[in-house]
Amino acid sequence: MEKRPPWHYLLLLILAGESVFILPFVLSRVFRPTVLEVFDLDNVQLGLCFSVYGIIALLSYLFGGPLADKYAPRKLIALALWMTALGGLVYATFPSFTVLKILYGYWGFTTIFLFWAPMIKAARVWGGTTSQGKAFGFLDGGRGLVGALFGTMGVLIFSFFITSNITEVIVTDRRSAFKYVILVSSGIVILVGLMVWFFMKIDHKVEKEIVLDKITIAQIKEVLRLPSVGLLMIIILCAYVGYKITDVFSLYAQDVMLYDQVQSAQVGTFLLFVRPIIGALIGILADRTQTTYWLFISFVVSFLGALLFATGIISNTSTALFFISILVVATGVYAARSLYFAVMERGQIPLVLTGTAVGLISLIGFTPDIFAGPAIGYLLDNSPGTVGHQHVFWMLAFFSFIGGIAALYYFRLYRKWKKPYKMEGE
Repeated sequence: MEKRPPWHYLLLLILAGESVFILPFVLSRVFRPTVLEVFDLDNVQLGLCFSVYGIIALLSYLFGGPLADKYAPRKLIALALWMTALGGLVYATFPSFTVLKILYGYWGFTTIFLFWAPMIKAARVWGGTTSQGKAFGFLDGGRGLVGALFGTMGVLIFSFFITSNITEVIVTDRRSAFKYVILVSSGIVILVGLMVWFFMKIDHKVEKEIVLDKITIAQIKEVLRLPSVGLLMIIILCAYVGYKITDVFSLYAQDVMLYDQVQSAQVGTFLLFVRPIIGALIGILADRTQTTYWLFISFVVSFLGALLFATGIISNTSTALFFISILVVATGVYAARSLYFAVMERGQIPLVLTGTAVGLISLIGFTPDIFAGPAIGYLLDNSPGTVGHQHVFWMLAFFSFIGGIAALYYFRLYRKWKKPYKMEGE
């Protein structure tokens, strides 16, 4: 494809790419202790909400993928943002546990069926044949920056409405403050949807080239036969477990480092600021060498970082080691996350069937949305305190090891560059 979309196309994609996940995930990542308290949940119950999301998402990946190959990404992305923001209005009422599970199921539909595959396809379109590392590195890193800004904004709003000492504030006041965080976030998501609808446009000829009138069973079978598709299922599954485990850093700060709720939220926000730096650096580096090689290295770094936490050498007196260890884990996890879709081009997956391929890969790759939340919650609640957190990081070490093996095989299989794969009938 000769004509690449302009830079503002990627910037809008980045903005939309994280905004859609602010309500279901980013707020609970930054404010996990607060969310548990104001919704009257334990770690297992919050994990079950994520599981409901994951179950709906699983079906949405499968059917939403081909949808992304039939319609322009811009329209599906804008619709997803608006529908997700409407769920925020329900979230702001602090519903019961049952309604909360239904809401997370609804978000599983809006953020995945309508959004996920169109976002990945739009990034591949922007990256062309030479800049896939930059496209996905900037996308994930940029999403991290957007998440960090949302997190910072949320902490500021929350702190503004907490007028007395945080340790003396009653639950009602914390709930009232967190409600403003939810409503402001929802309003911004609606605004981003409008920007995408009106400004994330590409050349009409290019748009026609990336859209298919009909997806056949034969095409789906042919995509499944590609070795890269099966390997990416394993790679993404392992990398995504690592990403889900980063959700516990703010809770680790409270349980092990003995920080208060505002300080622990600031730790979660600090982690979000690391993500854009890693994404941008790894994207540029990968395009200059090989994306598949750096994907393997990212799992090695994640494994080593997991061992730092799992072995229990970090205590509430070792603040510097705590933040260094966070940086090591974050480097590995965010680098893998930035690159696992960037290797699709080298893995011979046709651009026109990106949505279908992403749907099939994600069906397995994102199953941690179902099992990771309850598994993490069980490990934390079954062994409260430091020991529970150690168990969670042993889990990270295990999946990083498996992901590293799959990434190494992918690197060796596609070490030599080949012409883009042609589907039958092309």
